[in-house]
Amino acid sequence: MSGRIPRDFIDDLLARSDVVDIVDSRVKLKKAGRNYQACCPFHNEKTPSFTVSQDKQFYHCFGCGAHGNAISFIMEFDRLEFVEAIEELARIHGLEVPREQSSRPVMSEEKRQQQQDDYALMESVARYFQQQLRQHANSQKAIDYLKGRGLSGDIVKHWEIGYAPSEWDGVLKTFGKEHERVKQLIDLKLVNQNDRGKTYDFFRDRIMFPIRDRRGRVIGFGGRVLEGDGPKYLNSPETRIFHKGHELFGFYQAKQSQRHLDKVIIVEGYMDVVALSQFDINIATAALGTATTPEHLSMLMRATSHIVCCYDGDRAGRDAAWRALENALPALKDGVKLTFLFLPDGEDPDTMVRKVGKDAFMNLLDDALPLSRFFFESLLKEHEVGTPEGKVALKAAAQPLIDQVLGDSQKAMLQEELAKHVGEYDRFRLQQDMQQANQASAKPKHSSYTQQKTQISPVRTMVRLLLDNPALAAGHPECAPVVLAHSGVPGINVLVDIHQFCVNNPQSTTAQVLENFRDHPHSPVIAKLLLQEHLIKDDDAETVYCDSFAKLLDWHFDSRIETLISRSRMQPLSQEEKTELTLLMKERQKL
Repeated sequence: MSGRIPRDFIDDLLARSDVVDIVDSRVKLKKAGRNYQACCPFHNEKTPSFTVSQDKQFYHCFGCGAHGNAISFIMEFDRLEFVEAIEELARIHGLEVPREQSSRPVMSEEKRQQQQDDYALMESVARYFQQQLRQHANSQKAIDYLKGRGLSGDIVKHWEIGYAPSEWDGVLKTFGKEHERVKQLIDLKLVNQNDRGKTYDFFRDRIMFPIRDRRGRVIGFGGRVLEGDGPKYLNSPETRIFHKGHELFGFYQAKQSQRHLDKVIIVEGYMDVVALSQFDINIATAALGTATTPEHLSMLMRATSHIVCCYDGDRAGRDAAWRALENALPALKDGVKLTFLFLPDGEDPDTMVRKVGKDAFMNLLDDALPLSRFFFESLLKEHEVGTPEGKVALKAAAQPLIDQVLGDSQKAMLQEELAKHVGEYDRFRLQQDMQQANQASAKPKHSSYTQQKTQISPVRTMVRLLLDNPALAAGHPECAPVVLAHSGVPGINVLVDIHQFCVNNPQSTTAQVLENFRDHPHSPVIAKLLLQEHLIKDDDAETVYCDSFAKLLDWHFDSRIETLISRSRMQPLSQEEKTELTLLMKERQKL
């Protein structure tokens, strides 16, 4: 599906939604005065500090600081991304998500229904494979294999592992009773069709791992051979719902296991992911028969701040690690750590964790090679920097890769290391010192007046009151922060923008205001203000709002009057400045 979701639809969706109902369907709430309370679902606590306001359509935890509207809650609780959360909330209300026109056509209703049918069929086939593991005549062979790999029944159930029957038509006979369904099975690569038109199951006599996307929908399968010829692992080919380069096995389960992923491990096989989870290491993912792609790494970087690429220590493992590094550089942002763990010869994560245990394995992750070390160790094996020619060759190989790095700090760190290796460190430091000096001279000086205004902040008070009650803006047109837009008052641009939104949308709720500024530069400021208790009673809100604006005008007039008077002592004022001073003095007397 293409095209942006219209803002009007998002606002309407929030207007239709009751955050109390959304939260209560996932976390049992209790009435507490005008609000509702529960123990926070985002951190462990015994005393409820999680509050949901029906009036403001907003939730807030005084313990961990989690806060937001209905969309934010679904994103956090269901571990969905923004668009997925919108789609889930729309599904609750029986609405279709519209898309604005783009260069690509919007998904038709027929295609959307086809997609839903595809997901439903894949889910049914996954359950069928699980059933076959319990009931098929050859199931004991499959069970013995899993036991031989050291997997418990609970882990097999958790990962929904199944068995594809050895017959040529197990899936075909069960699900292909209609011509249209047979075609769908072929399209989803559950059934093959040869040149003579004969159809037969794609997976046969294999241990089956369902592959779920980020929303938990079955989109494909990985099949592990039990014995005999054929590839050890057979993955679903590309289909209209399955794109290997965009999905990772185990990523959905990792996100479900914990709210915040401190780190994620990329391993090479399904069985590695499953085996690690048996040792309560629920942070592993695996690529689906492909190298780790830029899309994989970008997806992980949005979910965690530390990615560990875990590979065999042989040549093939190091080559795979280098490809992962090359793919990661264009997405590598500041605040994300990428490290590389190479296991001893003959070991993989499955065998390693069984040999050393959970704690020792986690210690190995902590000691993994930083990206910079692996980067230069690999390049220095190819280039001899003991000669001028070698230094030139190293720089020629490294510089284009470093230039791709997204994060400024990450790029500067690699650039500094390169400068050390090629004998240009002094020049590099000189350039850095010059840049820092230029940046320092460009920073504006803060007057004592600015500091005073920051400490006493009617701007913050007005913003917070508008967030709580957006109707204040339209209800008090005499309080117009836009007249102070160029006053230099700290935070005035935040107040002006929020005030303007509230004037244009007087019926909006706190949730809708918050949503409008979700990806706006003001978003961090708004979030910080919402975490603070202002202790202003609802009955006093209008008075405090108007008084705060009056105080802002008072500050502005005093500051400007003082500036003009000081200037007059040094040199005669222009006619415009004299007129401005006279008007300011008159206005000041009215306040």
